[in-house]
Amino acid sequence: MKTFTQEITFTTKKRFEIVNITEEVEALVKKSAVKDGLCLVNSMHITSSVFINDNEAGLHKDFEVWLERLAPHEPISQYAHNGFEDNADAHLKRTIMGREVVVAITDNQLHFGPWEQIFYGEFDGQRKKRVLVKIIGE
Repeated sequence: MKTFTQEITFTTKKRFEIVNITEEVEALVKKSAVKDGLCLVNSMHITSSVFINDNEAGLHKDFEVWLERLAPHEPISQYAHNGFEDNADAHLKRTIMGREVVVAITDNQLHFGPWEQIFYGEFDGQRKKRVLVKIIGE
């Protein structure tokens, strides 16, 4: 069995941002030379998420509006967590959207359904971020 581990790094520009990381993950699958296996992609930050969905701007805006309705950033005083920080909402949004995804690898390619792509969801951004990609298989 082969294993391959690498991180993707980037800097987010906004507090809430959805970044399509599909191409970077696909490149790492190719680099791994794993023909048949699994690819784990997870956020290395407690206030962000990795998820699979459609790459459609309207849907991304819908996520932002929906998440803000469920866990509004302000007023920050509504959260017991907020003291030295103001990101309790980001922790809650991460819990809703999830930490990671696992995608099957078939013939050295991510085995997606129609329209599926991998996204990094940032809920407390504007700094350097990391995503772990771990690939196992034959």
